[in-house]
Amino acid sequence: MRRAAAQVLRTVRRPAFRKFVKSRSSVVTPSSYALGLRFASARREIGGQTLASSMRLRRVSVAVVTTLVGGGAFYAYRGSPSKVSEGSVGAPFAGGLPVAQPVGQNRSFSTTSAFAASPQASPSGALPKTAPEPARRALIVEQGELYTGTIDGDGPLLKETDDYGRKVLEMMTPEQATQKLRTNEQSYLVGRGKGVVRYDVVQIPSNNPIEDDHAEKILEVPQSSAAAQDGTASSDWMFWGVFDGHSGWTTSAKLRQVLISFVARELNETYKSALTDPAVTFPTPESVDNAIKKGFVRLDHEITHESVNKVLKAQSKRVAAELLAPALSGSCALLSFYDSRSKLLRVACTGDSRAVLGRRGTSGKWIATPLSVDQTGENAEEIARLRKEHPGEPYVTHNGRILGGLEPSRAFGDAVYKWTKETQDKIKNSYFGRTPSKYLKTPPYVTAEPVITTTKVEPEKGDFVVMATDGLWEMLTNEEVVGLVGQWLEAEADGRTGNSNSRKDSWLKSWFSTQKMSVLPVEQNGRDTDPGGQRAPIRQQQWGVTAPQNERFVVQDKNAATHLVRNALGGKDQDMVCALLTLPSPYSRRYRDDLTVEVIFFGEGDKSGDVELNNEASAREGGPKARL
Repeated sequence: MRRAAAQVLRTVRRPAFRKFVKSRSSVVTPSSYALGLRFASARREIGGQTLASSMRLRRVSVAVVTTLVGGGAFYAYRGSPSKVSEGSVGAPFAGGLPVAQPVGQNRSFSTTSAFAASPQASPSGALPKTAPEPARRALIVEQGELYTGTIDGDGPLLKETDDYGRKVLEMMTPEQATQKLRTNEQSYLVGRGKGVVRYDVVQIPSNNPIEDDHAEKILEVPQSSAAAQDGTASSDWMFWGVFDGHSGWTTSAKLRQVLISFVARELNETYKSALTDPAVTFPTPESVDNAIKKGFVRLDHEITHESVNKVLKAQSKRVAAELLAPALSGSCALLSFYDSRSKLLRVACTGDSRAVLGRRGTSGKWIATPLSVDQTGENAEEIARLRKEHPGEPYVTHNGRILGGLEPSRAFGDAVYKWTKETQDKIKNSYFGRTPSKYLKTPPYVTAEPVITTTKVEPEKGDFVVMATDGLWEMLTNEEVVGLVGQWLEAEADGRTGNSNSRKDSWLKSWFSTQKMSVLPVEQNGRDTDPGGQRAPIRQQQWGVTAPQNERFVVQDKNAATHLVRNALGGKDQDMVCALLTLPSPYSRRYRDDLTVEVIFFGEGDKSGDVELNNEASAREGGPKARL
């Protein structure tokens, strides 16, 4: 999640590179380097022997244009020792004025370099004749832009490449990238006959450790309980949550552990209270919403305020470190609650994670309907609410952030926006903490109370819901996400993903026409952003993505959530996918966020009563056990 002060974006036109050769005495001037390089052959001598290697470069089909803070990131490939001493650089590259071309075009150019290790020398001092050296893919990072290249040889890559900030590291192969994409994928088949047939989830870290988290739970409500007093059979309460942490992982981990329990407890009390009125069988929609809000707010109060009381009472730094960590970090929360009896889906959103409903329209295409609103310092309704609650404070939102610092306007934890200055000073002086914002006057400025939407689900039509942290929505629009799931469903129905599970026919076979579409099967709304404060995918603008849908997206994963993440990271452009997954933490955060994606499929499935791990779409080695 993007939580630091807003980075400055600059527009870059990516230059074309023409092949040419100059003598090794040519040098690159800073001005020509800043505009773009045309590379020339380079040779170097090591141990009295002249070595030559080649690097064939292609610019990734995106231009990452974030302004880097503190210069270029330092990347290192940790391999076995090379005969080329660490930190040494080859002969200078030749430069020249480039010819600019529009962003988004792919180009090819070549160069020679000394990044490969020295081959073994013969006793006579001459280089032995050997078979052609294997080529490896490399990722080159220079001044905020990514390039891919091919390096000959099998030795380790050097850390430094030249004096202008270019760094290089070995890039994942497509097979390695796929393995990383699928490392944390899970899929469950829900055979309860209550309107949900399957859900898929995947996580891809960018931070180390990942700051996202997620949780799922099904609670069976027996016929004798308050929730089933109308004589119907037992019903299911189904919960799915995704939690987008920031400034650490501890708050999102706390939500994974207890948020669903807090909400379920409040819901149960609400249903019991409804029985006190003989004329009422079930609680009102407003009371159900209030129960969910109460569960959120009570948990946040425990995290941010009760923890302080316990720490001050214990007078222990160990206790302070344990209890205050979830308060000092923060997390957004997106929780979906489905009642199988009423077929109502409630989505409670605190922060800027997002849920979108996919429903088949009369045209045969899918329609994307947002079920939540991005709650940030840029949302007009949130700005108005905060200014009303804090009159006379012009910096209550500044540069789209709360007090100029925090992006989400609603979140768990983030106690520095909720504690008084006196409390913050006391905690900092006795234990640890941060200096309060100079704009802090009348806290709290951030609340954990969610905004709730209610939707009638139509399982017979094959509805589905995508829930994801903002790392996905930075890369794809609502329509693209829904269309991609629709594309994946069509592939599943055709067997194109290789899924042979016998359960799929009962919920897939009747949904699709025989005519397959070359573009995503989704209705387009014709707008760059959705109403209600939802933001456009900034990464597409940042990377210069302009290719049409039929040239961008691919179907090759059996897990629907993994399918979405692969296409968010580049889809058919394997270089882009491999490059974005190769970048190590913390430098990867300049190009992508942590990703947590969950896809819930509604339908009329079997009634075995089982919830089982779908092995064909789950991580095979050390795969997780069923959570439900």
